Amino acid sequence: MSSPAHRPEPPAGAPAPLRPSLLSAALIGIGVMAAVDELVFHQLLAWHHFYDRATLRVGLLSDGLLHAAELVAVVGGFFWLSDLRRRAALVPSAAWGGFLLGAGGFQLFDGLVDHKVLRVHQIRYGVDLLPYDLAWNLSGALLLACGAVLAVRARRRRAAPPARRRP
Repeated sequence: MSSPAHRPEPPAGAPAPLRPSLLSAALIGIGVMAAVDELVFHQLLAWHHFYDRATLRVGLLSDGLLHAAELVAVVGGFFWLSDLRRRAALVPSAAWGGFLLGAGGFQLFDGLVDHKVLRVHQIRYGVDLLPYDLAWNLSGALLLACGAVLAVRARRRRAAPPARRRP
């Protein structure tokens, strides 16, 4: 009986499953997009903090917690991805799809849930939000759609019978 931490190697000649490559890279995509948001919009442009409904001190604390979470996601995702590569179980096309799905998913979640439903912050204050919201959410949807296309292509390639070679 194998331990829960041990992942069995795929049988020789069997294609590696797509899901681990997809999920490990999605974790990296979430962390990278959170980092871009936090570095560009929170620090460089200073348009908002992760949580703007309290004092500046709480806003800065929330930014720090977001930064810690994004680092955990990126580092954890890269360790997972490296393990897949070491075991020859990494499917690069699925990983790229997962990365874009994670990045787009984070951006859409932030734009729809954080900005509109929970209202923990807006992209920017004192301006008409519509152009900002459209740009933010449409770019997230575009990333998500590109990731979905890559993930579906990776799955179809795995399902397709191997091409025959001519003698």
